[in-house]
Amino acid sequence: MKSSLVAISAAIVVATLVTGLKDRAALQEKFGLASAGKPAPELMMMGRIKPTDGPAGNPEFNAQLVAEKIEAITSPPPAPDTSEPDAAASQPAAPQTAAPPAQTVAQPAPVTPPIVSEPPAPQQAAAAPQPAVDESALRYFASRGDKVRLQAEISRLQALYPNWVPPADPLAVPQNGDKQLEAMWQLYSDGRYAELRKAVADRQAADAGWQPPADLLDRLDVAEGRARLVNASDLKQYATVVDIAAATPSLLTCSEVDVLWRVAEAFIQTERAQRGQDAYTYILKNCTNPAERQATVEKASTLLAYQPMQALLALERPAADGSKEFDAIRDNLARRFMAEGDDDPNLAIATDYIARLEKLAETEGLASDALLLGWYQLRRNNDADAEKWFRAARAKQDSAAASQGLALALIARKAPKEAEEVMFRWRADSDDATSTYLAATANLMALQPPADLAEDVLHRIATEVIARKYVPTAQQFGWYARSLNQFQTAARWFETALAWKPDDEPSAYGLVITREQLSDRKSVLDLQRAWAGRSSRITNLEDTSSLTPNAVTPPPAKGALAAQQPAQPTQRPPAEPLPAERRVTLQPGAEVVVRAARPAMEKVTVPRGPRQTRGCSTTIDAGQLKPADALSRGWCLMDINRPMEAISAFEAALQSPARKIREDAAYGQSLAYLRAGLSGNAAVAATKAPQNRQRAAELQVAILADRALSAFDAGRYRETLIYLDQRAQLQQERIDLMVLRGYCYLNLKMYGDATRIFEAAAATGSRDAARGLADVRSVTHPDTNN
Repeated sequence: MKSSLVAISAAIVVATLVTGLKDRAALQEKFGLASAGKPAPELMMMGRIKPTDGPAGNPEFNAQLVAEKIEAITSPPPAPDTSEPDAAASQPAAPQTAAPPAQTVAQPAPVTPPIVSEPPAPQQAAAAPQPAVDESALRYFASRGDKVRLQAEISRLQALYPNWVPPADPLAVPQNGDKQLEAMWQLYSDGRYAELRKAVADRQAADAGWQPPADLLDRLDVAEGRARLVNASDLKQYATVVDIAAATPSLLTCSEVDVLWRVAEAFIQTERAQRGQDAYTYILKNCTNPAERQATVEKASTLLAYQPMQALLALERPAADGSKEFDAIRDNLARRFMAEGDDDPNLAIATDYIARLEKLAETEGLASDALLLGWYQLRRNNDADAEKWFRAARAKQDSAAASQGLALALIARKAPKEAEEVMFRWRADSDDATSTYLAATANLMALQPPADLAEDVLHRIATEVIARKYVPTAQQFGWYARSLNQFQTAARWFETALAWKPDDEPSAYGLVITREQLSDRKSVLDLQRAWAGRSSRITNLEDTSSLTPNAVTPPPAKGALAAQQPAQPTQRPPAEPLPAERRVTLQPGAEVVVRAARPAMEKVTVPRGPRQTRGCSTTIDAGQLKPADALSRGWCLMDINRPMEAISAFEAALQSPARKIREDAAYGQSLAYLRAGLSGNAAVAATKAPQNRQRAAELQVAILADRALSAFDAGRYRETLIYLDQRAQLQQERIDLMVLRGYCYLNLKMYGDATRIFEAAAATGSRDAARGLADVRSVTHPDTNN
């Protein structure tokens, strides 16, 4: 009885809440109603129930007495009909308002109805004569003891007829004597709508004077409309859902929250997201069931973007214990919003959600949470934070997504070696994983100075590059081979890259300077003719055939590279480029020739003023520029690794009357010649303008080192030692040059000196020095080695 009293009281409160919705004109103005033309529902008012002022409109109505009498009914009430539009399944029907459609319906007088319902006539109608009220449903529900539908029916009748008052005792109302009508109500209550239609038609055919209650037909229309709407929603016929909602406005009430959800989804799926947001907003403003309100936010979060969701969450109500009603789902909302932030790098998620997800990742330890944080930070170029979370995700679960994110973060902070190791296992997991792995390989091979890679790493990279026909890494293999003085291998890689992508200018440039250093003038001329008009640095390449092949041209500018599908190669490159060329002839009496791994070029770093690095990617005649502009262009070309063009730019800058510009131009031209492997030219360029003591010393150190390398490549080992001795007087000898000195002693059969040098260098951890010791032992103790 207590629960019945609560239910009846709730109905009274519901009736009170809608008293402010009587003014139809105000509602139309609020929701932007406009009536004209063909039905085109756009707005919703979500309900039509509008009770009169006062709890029930009847001071003699005793809700407690009604509840007690209904409770005493012995006949079991029928199961609640969930398709009944105006009866709540678990709570009283709340008064609703809704936005109207841009359409008209047949009415006694032409009016513009809302998409969901027409509000009742203005309050002035209270003075009109009392209309006849069909109370058959009220009597039926009372007789069946259906308390929920009884209170909903009272609220409905009060909304339709403001002057109607419910009887003090609904059970005292005379029962229907019409057994056929009672049977029809029973069919309606059971949801057997087709049978009900047939029963009505059969009786009208048998009794021409009988008319079914209008209320029964209205209810039947609503119930059938609901069934059609749910079916259309399930079939994803969203335009039909909106049309049915417009034609059946009484469905759009808090007692039919599922219908409101479906209509909101239909609006969003038909590209009317604001209308969908309005529907969710209506529920949160008017409906009180906690579970339905929470479900509304969850459903909305899967369809609405981040910003509209913040407007819905602003409608959150405080709970009785001081918390907020959506706290139970706030963790999932944070995950949902962070996922949206991962997709949109321009979306700024509130710090509260980020902090909440960070706490979840630390306390619950889910790899998925760490991944969300990693991708969010990576999208915003926060590489350190991204790396932290991707490592945490991999620690929990090593997956392709976690490895890919970590590899991208490592590439961004210039650690491609670890990126390649991380992604190798997952390289074939997806197209994105493959692209990430190949980008890591290209960045790894392009490192300056070149990375010291194990032969198995080089082999697996080369295998993947060949299998994928990936041009950027193939090109970088060419530059890498050149850095190790393997010019034939470099040429084959450049040729392969060009076979896959014939218009790859950096590969063509690498090939032409490599062929030039190999004294293959015919190939050089062929390449120059092929690239005439397309690349000035290829067609204007200086003749360097008389010079000893020595230093290398570093690879061009690089970055994170995407996967490509070039053409089929005409020449297959070697399966693995070796890190050094080393020949040892061990036949008795034969000359021993050992080629050491080539040391990196001497690096010269001198502070200089800021310069503009943009605007030098295209080819222009530096002679047409002012000397200061030509100087800036020369440094720009050096930055993007185009030393041959930089030489011309610095030459133009040398014509300046300003001493400072001439000094910088001579210095820059010397560096450019060194980078191009022309140490003789570099020495000449250094004399074109006076240099300060620091620059002069640095240039001399670099030139001597380059000459030592050139002499070693030419097999002039004693000359190499002279250059190394001269350089050692100016600067302490580097480990790689010590190894070079050791190989000079080895080739001169000065095995004791070679062993001493290699042992000293090997003590620092040099792998090349350890190889040198092995080479000495293989020559001096061949039997032991075998």
